[in-house]
Amino acid sequence: MKGLFITLEGGEGCGKSTQVARLAARLRALGKTVVTTREPGGTPIGEEIRHVLQYSKQGHAMFPETEVLLFSASRAQHVRELILPALARGEIVICDRFADSTTVYQGVARKLDAKSIALLNEFAVNDCRPHLTLLLDLDVRLGMERSRQRQLTFDRMQEQKLDFYERVRAGYLALAKRELKRIRVIDASPHPDKVEEAIWKEVGGLVAPARRKK
Repeated sequence: MKGLFITLEGGEGCGKSTQVARLAARLRALGKTVVTTREPGGTPIGEEIRHVLQYSKQGHAMFPETEVLLFSASRAQHVRELILPALARGEIVICDRFADSTTVYQGVARKLDAKSIALLNEFAVNDCRPHLTLLLDLDVRLGMERSRQRQLTFDRMQEQKLDFYERVRAGYLALAKRELKRIRVIDASPHPDKVEEAIWKEVGGLVAPARRKK
């Protein structure tokens, strides 16, 4: 991969979408070619799957095994149709969620078999791995309150019980401890401006031109 692949992860209401847009704007101001995308979704097929997963009223009858397979199907299309071609062109791809979400939401929070989840992720992404993952960490109750304030339509993934989201947060933090080189934990509780600056401290060095030694 010639480009740079950055993913943002976190629980509900942590501000990922806001920070994806802000980070993309800063990078474009430096003259970088940036592709922003999201999961599930990112492609026409993926967006159809997103509707089934999040907004379809029939989703209440969905089993966890069905859910994880749909997420994986969306991701497989996403990687091959959008992400890998953009990286091959040397572009920067910023993605709102990626395989870590499946590891945590379906593997930890839904309590599906971790080995099966790992195999599904491997099959879906092959060797497409983020260079950097920014984990926006936020107190669960605060995140749910933020999420409820902006929620305009039914979203099945935001209708779980509190303990589900507690498992999500714990799963993300445990994953971050296992992958210290790739995952950076960002406190998402301050004002978005401060969160943006914390993110830039992690990203800026990857894209800024190296200073010549005198």
